[in-house]
Amino acid sequence: MINFNQNNLNKSSSPYLQQHRNNPIHWQEWSLEVLEYAKKQNKLLFVSVGYATCHWCHVMAAEAFENKEIAQFLNEHFIAIKVDREQRPDIDQYMMAFLIEQQGHGGWPLNVILTPDQKPMLAMTYVPITAKYGMPGFLDILKHTIHIEAQQKDALQPFIIEQQIPTSVEEKELITSYKSHFNSHYGGFGHGPQFPPHNTLLFLLYYSQTLSDHKNQEDQAIKKEIFAMLEKTLDVMATRGLHDHLQGGFYRYCVDSDWTIPHFEKMLYDQALLLWVYSAAYKVFAKEAYKMVAEKIMQCLEETYRNHENENDNDELYYSGHDADTAHEEGATYIWSKKELQEILFPVEFSQFSDLYLILENGNFEEKNHFIKKKLEFFPEIEQKLLQHRKKRVQPFVDKKKITSWNAFTGIGLLMYWRATGKKEIKEKAKQLYTSLLKKHFIAGKLSHCVTGKLSHSSLGSQIQPQEFLEDYAAVLLFATYLYEEEFSLSLKEDMKTFSSLVLSFQKKNKQWRESSNNDFKEIPAQQYDHPTPSSVSLVTFALSRAAFLLGKEESLKPAEYKAALAYDFFNLGTLFLKGEFHMIHGMKNVDREKLPLNSIILPGDKIEDCYKGVCRSFKTVKELMNFFE
Repeated sequence: MINFNQNNLNKSSSPYLQQHRNNPIHWQEWSLEVLEYAKKQNKLLFVSVGYATCHWCHVMAAEAFENKEIAQFLNEHFIAIKVDREQRPDIDQYMMAFLIEQQGHGGWPLNVILTPDQKPMLAMTYVPITAKYGMPGFLDILKHTIHIEAQQKDALQPFIIEQQIPTSVEEKELITSYKSHFNSHYGGFGHGPQFPPHNTLLFLLYYSQTLSDHKNQEDQAIKKEIFAMLEKTLDVMATRGLHDHLQGGFYRYCVDSDWTIPHFEKMLYDQALLLWVYSAAYKVFAKEAYKMVAEKIMQCLEETYRNHENENDNDELYYSGHDADTAHEEGATYIWSKKELQEILFPVEFSQFSDLYLILENGNFEEKNHFIKKKLEFFPEIEQKLLQHRKKRVQPFVDKKKITSWNAFTGIGLLMYWRATGKKEIKEKAKQLYTSLLKKHFIAGKLSHCVTGKLSHSSLGSQIQPQEFLEDYAAVLLFATYLYEEEFSLSLKEDMKTFSSLVLSFQKKNKQWRESSNNDFKEIPAQQYDHPTPSSVSLVTFALSRAAFLLGKEESLKPAEYKAALAYDFFNLGTLFLKGEFHMIHGMKNVDREKLPLNSIILPGDKIEDCYKGVCRSFKTVKELMNFFE
């Protein structure tokens, strides 16, 4: 029985909700019991969605949710619910769709007021407690909403997310779109704040390899243009403000178009996908700098995303993220004054460091320096020396929640690094991660002749989240397909069958995909848009097609068409696979992956052959096949 006259977030498995456990607001977690209580009391729902590393969530929490007058009003007139968007992507997706329909844009914190029967009335992001910035005060909005609900409650309609079917585009149109959106001056795609375009880079890296065998001038010209876009973007991301040059890893995005000042939060999915990107880029361009960037991502993962406190916690899973703020100051851990650097470094070291890094007297962020490189080179000894000093500072808050799909992406990233470099210990690390992920988050079972099982979305310590999502099943299936290529083990083969079946259970009779069907919330259509992570639909497309080929069931697959550039780039990677633009290499395992094309997949078989674009070539020995690719 819930006591609704108190804040009940102290037992939550969400670090974000735990951050609000001492607010004077009587916050509740989303549950059927809470929703039923709101109906019985005929009270409006105030639902606030955010995540633990969100800067503006912290700002609004300090200003509004600690305010006793606001808390008293909310407690009297509303049922207040806190939601972690990373734990409940279904609720977040629904509320965000409503916000965007109302305001044309989205963001967090995402605050929505709903009727007692869950019809959304009003949505807003950050709101000041008193009127400013051209916005009314938060308390005024709450009072106005109560007035509106009393007058219009019978006219309010339910909000339904309409699942859009994206239109197909031709290959030439797709490539033209990338070129037209490319920021030739700064790198990246588009102008304004710059997010790392992982999905776009992955597609272009793989697509560029399909042009390798083409001899006509048009294809070679396209390949040259794609390489220019890739290198410009990869270099600027690695040299400028998006990159943590000392410890490795990347921040979430840069607030400016020239990639100078980041929003300092660090997310696991960015590290995972950029590990894949830079590993693939090293394979394609053979630039040692890209290999170093990938290695430093792994340093970041091992030093800051793993449990180094509890020796009894032996799982291999990675934490979900790091806050942008340190002691309520954004970026405080990462910035340096020129004087501070001169005191730490010997004169010759400071001179060398200043040759590589842009060090300003008055800094570039809060009168201090956020590091920007002049060129893509490294000073490991000096950078490590500064990192050791930085580690003595107060560190940002770490969200220790472990998310299934993000860990699956991390495992794939590790495998891609192994494939590019041949470092077998990294392959073993990926295998251990996969084993830990299933051991902790998956409960297998059978019902009659049907495979069943439940894959949890996240965990915090020993607490396992009960809700299930398509994204997790598809991401784990994709991870399993990449692992299976390494050794063709029977257990991984069975895992591919199991997760393929479980993924298909999310498909409705009309062939549309649902993201979830959790009993405490309405059914939500699967996400299609690839930003910032691959969407569930894109993951399904790629994972099911790879699994079908590896299981010898490719006849079950249907061809796919390209969708719009930038919005559906991971989907387009799956389409590239379905169009036969990957080398299907039979009869090999435990081979030197460094010599194989990026766009290749290894399948079990009795004879050694490579099938590409519908043409198969047979080889007498593995050496003969490898010589073919040199």
